[in-house]
This record gives sequence, C-alpha cells and structure tokens, in this order.
Amino acid sequence: MRTSVNEEAPRAPLKRMHWEFALPKFPTSTEWLTLAALAGVYFAAAKLGLGFAIVHPSASAIWPPAGIALAAFLVLGLEMWPAIFLGALLANLTTYGSLATSLCVGVGNTLEGLLGAMLVNRYAHGPKFFIRPSDIVMFTGLAVGLSTTVSPTVGLTSLALGGFAPWKDYGNIWLTWWLGDAAGDLIVAPVLVLWSTAPRPRWHRRRLLEAATLVIGLSLVALIVFDGLVPLPGDGRLPVQFLCAPFLFWAAFRLGRRAVATCVLVLAFIAIVGTLRGLGPFARGPANVSLLLLHGFLAVQAVTMLAAAAVVWQYREAQERLRRQAVKDELTGLANYRCMMSSLEAEIRRAQRAGAGRGFSTALLDMDRLKQINDHYGHLVGNRALCRVAECLRASCRVTDTAARFGGDEFAIILPETSETGARQLVERINARLMADEESPRLSVSAGVAVYPRDGATAEKLLTSADRELYRNKAAARAATAAAAPVGELV
Repeated sequence: MRTSVNEEAPRAPLKRMHWEFALPKFPTSTEWLTLAALAGVYFAAAKLGLGFAIVHPSASAIWPPAGIALAAFLVLGLEMWPAIFLGALLANLTTYGSLATSLCVGVGNTLEGLLGAMLVNRYAHGPKFFIRPSDIVMFTGLAVGLSTTVSPTVGLTSLALGGFAPWKDYGNIWLTWWLGDAAGDLIVAPVLVLWSTAPRPRWHRRRLLEAATLVIGLSLVALIVFDGLVPLPGDGRLPVQFLCAPFLFWAAFRLGRRAVATCVLVLAFIAIVGTLRGLGPFARGPANVSLLLLHGFLAVQAVTMLAAAAVVWQYREAQERLRRQAVKDELTGLANYRCMMSSLEAEIRRAQRAGAGRGFSTALLDMDRLKQINDHYGHLVGNRALCRVAECLRASCRVTDTAARFGGDEFAIILPETSETGARQLVERINARLMADEESPRLSVSAGVAVYPRDGATAEKLLTSADRELYRNKAAARAATAAAAPVGELV
C-alpha cells in the first residue's frame, strides 16, 4: 500500500525495538536445600521401588518415585527437574546397567514427570486437578495414562540397545514398568499434591476422631482381606476386596478429597504387602502378575472415589452458594430482607421467653441523597456508596448484631439487649465513620429507632415505628441541608 506525499507512515515506538536479555537466576540456599532434599527423597523411593523388581532389575511394578516427581513439578514447579534427574541417575547407577543407560533412564524418568505436569497444567487446572470430576478424568488420562509411557519407552529401549534387557521380553517388561509408573502417579501424587496445597483443612475434635476411626477401620478390613488377619470363607474366589469400598465412600462423602487420597494410599500399602506375601484375592500365580491385577483394582478405586469426592465437594459448594444467596444481599454482603425478618422474629421470641427484663432495639437507616449521587456521579458510584455504608455498618456492629440491607438505599440493624440510647449512639458512630471516610462523595445516613416492646410487639409494628421516625428525621435533615447549601450542590 502506497502513501501520499503528505502522509507519513506510522513508526513503531523506539522503546519496542530493543531486546532485553536476562541472566538465569542463581538458586538461593533455600532452593539448593529443596533440590537436594527432593533428590534424596526420590533416590530413596527409587531404591525402595527397585527392591521389588521381578521381571527386570530396572523395572518394578511398585514405583512411588513417579508420583513424587509429578507432585514436585505440580507444586514446586518445573524447575525442580535437576533434582529428579539426579535422583534417578544415582538410583540406576547403583542398581543395574551402564552410565549411558543410567543417563537415558534418568532422562526418561525426568521427561515423564515434566510431560505429565505440563499436560495437567494445560488441561486439568494444574495442582487443582482434584476439584472437578472432569479434571480428575483428564489427570488420569494424560498424566497417569499418557505421560507414563515415556519412561518405559526411553529407559527400556536404551537398556535393550545396550544389551541389558532381552528384546524378546520387551513387551512384558514395558507393561510392568508402565503400570508401576501409572500406579505411582495415581496413588502417590494425589496425596502429596492435596496435602501440600492450600487451603489446609481445619478439623475439630469430632472430625479428627471420625478420621481416625475411618483409617483404623479401613486398615483392619484391609488386613483381613489382603493379609489374612482373619480367615475368610471360600477358596479365595469371593470378591472380598470390595469390602474396603464402603470406607472409601465414607471418606468421599464425609471427609473430602484429602481423606480419600490418604485412604487409597493406606489401602495400597496394606494390599501390596499382603499380595507380595502371596495372600489376598489378587495373589494368583507369579508375584508380578498379582501386582498388576492389584494395580488395576487400586486404579479403579482411586479414580472412582476421587471423582465421587469432587462431586460431593461441588454439591456442597452449590449448597453454600444457594444458602448465601438466600440470606445475603448480593451487592453489599449484608443480610438480606428475608434473613433480617427471620432474625427479628427470633429476637422477639427470645425476648418473650426472657420476660419483661429483656428488650432490644431496631434501627432503620436511610442513605442520604442516593438519587442525587446516582444522577451526578453515575450508578456505579452509587453502588459503591451503598457498599461503603455496609462496610461502616459491619465495622460498627457487634458480632451479636444483625446488619441487613432492608431494600434500595435503606438498611436495618437488630441490636439485642440494647437500649434506645445505645442504638442512637451506634447511629452516631456510623455517621462519624462515614464523615471520616475521605472517599468521594461524602456520605451520611438518617435513622429511626424502635424499642421492643415499647414501640411494638411484632416485627411489623417495630419496623413501622422505626420507619416513621426515620422519615421524620430525614425530612428535618433535608430541610436543614436545603437551607445551608445552594440548590443542586452535593455535600
């Protein structure tokens, strides 16, 4: 496209023409300690897992390091890869193979964790994959199913090329390696991620007792089913493994996702130990085959129960949102009209039970000049003004008081065991807070006070009495403002 003589082609700002180069940040002492600790944990877990290797010294059906690596990348970040690589390299160097094959296995283990974390971050909301059932499914398919193919493929191929694994057993070794990694991701990673991320659970004594009862009950049943603690009828063909399912449902419906992940880990530990001893419903034939069958059972239980816990959490969140909508004003966050009327009637019943010695006050407040504020500044500023009044009410009221939005620009406060004098002093404090607020425009409220039972024995009569006084005071204030300020000016 050509430009005319008098036209000047647009020029890019000079500040966008330069390149910025930044040197990589050198790890701090804390980060070095974190890397060293993670490498040590991974190394110890890898040596433990390789101790159960059956079909090949480098392939184990029990591989918790895969879950440790995935959880570390999700919680601490992808920059933790040197620790995972170092731990994997040392574990393989001290077990089987050459330096070259150990390097390849270490690279495969590291790439597997990195790929799993990147896929979960991209498609399953990262460390929050346990919140929605759809994210749990994505986590299972991408991290547990897909990314875990990297390590057995890279590692086993390098071992076979180096002469440390027979090609004829490639399929069997690969399957064992993959199932061990998948089980680690599905059983170990959720526990570590859930207990490492906020918000932390705040359990009271009864909830802690329930959790302890759950874990003890699950452990006893798991020991009976998988470790022969109590002889069971039949010849091992009965599906007794499902006796553990009620405890997992209990965790899902009562205690949440952390409890489910923890119970699955406890169940997996007991079941694996029993199966390796040749006990339990999955001890059929070679130990490796038994472990593979057990992993299938544990995978189904973990995915099902984590998804059930997510559904329960979503249901409770929806309930809580509906409850808040039923009792809270959406704009100000104060109690709404329905909640205010319920609190007022409840206070009347308490006063009636206590007798003539107990009374209370009700104050109705009306924001001054809201219409003029809306006309002059706009409705967004008007809404903000309502919120500022609500903030003053929250800051001025006691915990036992009920501050509510009565409707429009009116608010109500129910003040248990408060005299008329105390109610009027509260209104003065609210106006003082509003006057001290430097945000524009300046705000104030007019108020009317009613005292139970002097001004009425029912909610309707109390509100009517307070409303009448409110409008008398508002009319007087409007007249005084009109006399003191020019017409149309907001003060």
